[in-house]
Formats: sequence, C-alpha cells, structure tokens
Amino acid sequence: MRSFTTFLLAMLANEISALPSSPKLSGTQLDYYHIAKRQNEAAVELGLGDPDVLQFALTLEHLEEAFYREATTKFPDAQSMGLEQSQFDAIAQIGSTESAHVVLLQGALAQAGVAPVRPCEYDFSAALTDPATVLATGSVLENVGVAAYLGASTLVADAKILSVAASILTIEARHQSVLRVFTQAEPVPQAFDAALGLRSVFSLAAPFIKSCPDGSNLVVEAFPTLAMDDGQDIAALHASGAKVKVTSEAAGQATHCAFTSGGVSTGGSVFSEFKEGEGCAIPKQVAGVSYMSLVTSAPLDGVVTDNIMAAGPIAVTIT
Repeated sequence: MRSFTTFLLAMLANEISALPSSPKLSGTQLDYYHIAKRQNEAAVELGLGDPDVLQFALTLEHLEEAFYREATTKFPDAQSMGLEQSQFDAIAQIGSTESAHVVLLQGALAQAGVAPVRPCEYDFSAALTDPATVLATGSVLENVGVAAYLGASTLVADAKILSVAASILTIEARHQSVLRVFTQAEPVPQAFDAALGLRSVFSLAAPFIKSCPDGSNLVVEAFPTLAMDDGQDIAALHASGAKVKVTSEAAGQATHCAFTSGGVSTGGSVFSEFKEGEGCAIPKQVAGVSYMSLVTSAPLDGVVTDNIMAAGPIAVTIT
C-alpha cells in the first residue's frame, strides 16, 4: 500500500499536470505541497509515513494499557496499593484511558486500510514488586509517553492525525502529573517537556517487551542499553554538578553524556564530558524529568541525532 506521503505527492502531481505551462497553484494544491514537504523533511528521511507513526504510538499505548491492567490485577484495591480510594480510582481511570487510546489508534489505522499492530508479550515483573515501584514505573512510562508524542509531532503530515495525537498528549501529561503527586514529587517540575525521537522512545520501552506477534514488530531498533552503575547513589542525582556513573557495552564509543530536558536549549539537549569508569557531571541547566544518553559528539546546536547515539537513554529526575 502506498504511504500517505506518496498519495499526497501523486495527488499534487496529477493536479499540476493538468495545469497550463505557467501554473499558479490553488490554496488546496499548496496545502498538498506543504503537507508532503513537511513529511519529506522528517519522516521520509526515516522511511516512515503517517501509518508507521500511528503504529509506533499504538505499540506504546498497548504497553501502557497492559502495565496498568497487570498492576491493578496484582494490587486490586486501594488497601493493597497503599492509596486512598480516590487515588486508586484515579489509577484505574488512567488504565481505562490508555485502553481508549488503543481503540482510537486501532480505528484510525483500520480506516486507513492498515492492519494495526497487536499487543506484545510483556515482562513487568521488576515493575510490580510493590506499590511504590508500580507508581514510580507508571510515572516513567507517562513521562516517556509525553516525550514520544512530542517527538513524533514533527513526523506527522496529516493535520487531522496531528490533532488526534495532540489530544492524547494532553491526557498523558495529566497522567504524568497525577502520578507525580501520588509519589510525592513536584507535580510540575519544569516549564517545558522534552521531546524524544522514535528510537530513543523504543529504547526506553524495549526492556518491558519480551516478544511481539509476527507482523507486529516495529521497524525501529533500540540503542545499546544504558544503566546506572551499581555503586551509583541515586540521591546524588538531586543536584546539578553531581557525577552520574553509568555502565554500557557501548561506553567505549562515547565522548559525552547528553541530557535531554525541557527548555535547556534550542536543540533540546546539553552535554558534559564522559569518561568511562568516572561518568559525567550533570549540567547546571538540567532540572526535572530528563533523559540521559551516551553520545559520540556534542553538537553546538543541542540536537541529538540517531547517528551520534552510543547508548541509552535512561530517565532521570534532577531537582
């Protein structure tokens, strides 16, 4: 099946071919051009069309829906979750909205003539050990959801699809704030949220995915994993300038740590020098929910592209 971009370009070409030799494009024709151009500049470079972006969003929504379903199965009431009844009801409602997101995205893909990806087999065992870990994991997943929709916004060509994605993004952000309140964290830790690319988002989600049905594997590959060093004091992350020690099989390729955080720079990331075994310092500009990666260079524009990623990212909170 032709991608949305191919369809739009073909439609534009057909209309232009019927025009006189010195054409003056109509408003509709210009709209077709600008939609196709937007997608050409971002998504097409990655070999993606609007359906591919929707499939990626659906994969993430499947994961979130499964997480809340399994969490409320293991901790089925407010007492077992260690929450007030109203708080437990809010967690259940978050799960219901994730399910609604799944249904919406499935319908959008089906209407486009594309078979929606099916749920994968997940492993949330480490995330469901106790109620505190459930809430902390949920908070991370919602943060990643926000970053994913923000990052994907530049890849979507169809304005109607972009509008639907934006309506989901606002709900993910509400989930994020609710869970931060339940974990006694600052509800709004920064003025902006960070955007992440598809591979970075998938790298954060991949540890929870055991396997996917045939035909439901994404055309996205995770980056090499990154983890906090066993001796790392997590409390030390609560201050800029502190050292972060991490481990990765790809650490030998890295020259810098990249911290992607809302509002830190025009490009979204700031950098500090990385030395294997020593780690790197948290830049002063970084605060709130951030994503740390190992990279092979530190571009001045603050943009972390896939070709400089060595490992990661991992989610960290800096206060």
